[in-house]
Amino acid sequence: MSKRYTEEYKNTIIELYNSGKTLAELNGEYGLPKSTIMTWVKKTKPIALDNNKVITQADYQAMLKKMARIEEENEILKKAMTIFAKK
Repeated sequence: MSKRYTEEYKNTIIELYNSGKTLAELNGEYGLPKSTIMTWVKKTKPIALDNNKVITQADYQAMLKKMARIEEENEILKKAMTIFAKK
């Protein structure tokens, strides 16, 4: 059974890692698997899009999810339009 951690807790661990603590130190101190810490760090790592725009992996994943939902809604609306156009 996997544990659930609060966003505040995750952010604290990420800040500690970014401030110079090693994975081994965080693993020993908090008992977190190194892979879990790295997953959290990767999700918050900035991705440069343009000269002025930067997003995180989590933001990117959220945008992909939203885009897929919107595309599905558009397909439903297209089908509805063809049904109503026939009437």
